[in-house]
Amino acid sequence: MSIHIGIGGWTYEPWRGTFYPPKHPQKRELEYAGQHLTGIEINGTYYGSQKPESFANWAASVPDGFRFSVKASRFCTNRKVLKDGAASIGKFLGQGLTQLGDRLGPIHWQFMATKQFDRDDFAGFLDLLPDSQDGLPLRHAIEVRHESFRDPAFIDLLRARNMAVVYADSDEFPCIDEQTADFTYARLQRSREEVETGYDAAALDQWAKRVRDWAAGDRDVFLFFIAGAKVRNPAAAQALIARLRDSG
Repeated sequence: MSIHIGIGGWTYEPWRGTFYPPKHPQKRELEYAGQHLTGIEINGTYYGSQKPESFANWAASVPDGFRFSVKASRFCTNRKVLKDGAASIGKFLGQGLTQLGDRLGPIHWQFMATKQFDRDDFAGFLDLLPDSQDGLPLRHAIEVRHESFRDPAFIDLLRARNMAVVYADSDEFPCIDEQTADFTYARLQRSREEVETGYDAAALDQWAKRVRDWAAGDRDVFLFFIAGAKVRNPAAAQALIARLRDSG
């Protein structure tokens, strides 16, 4: 069992002087983030391919035990017919992300809010997601944003494949609170700018308890503070990490 708490990306100008120390070299921001967080969701991969050397450099910048999740390309998920996306999935997985090695966490597959549940098409899509790439085991986290996915058939599809449904704590999208894999993937999107740590103490205590509950039974947990008051997300992640560390 391992718990990884972090943020989306590591390059964001308002974090300079709030999360990163003043005048900290930009080329060393990932190194700094790796020393203060335990995970990062790479979002740039959603918009375009990266070089294998970039993944290798990112892996070398963070300590043992750190994990990156990788957001899948929009060309894989923003499709009318999902099960026809084999070529796009292959291109995404083959771009060199396995250069992350043991720093690779789950692949995050996010669908648009307009995408509705079609069992046959979705099952065909899930069947395209491999268990490994270049000999490296893969885990898959599926984020859906339409109410039609509150369907036992969708949950059954994920459980049969040991794929996690993303727990999305959001004001905009439905939250499907189901454990469908041997790991949990959560994205928290309610941080508030007027609160120095993004979430107040009571909320952070509640999230720490939720994480411990998720981790019971040797389930790995990946939790990222995304959106909301983005400037506060590193502080929220650090505050939650501290609570989990202090509780043993």
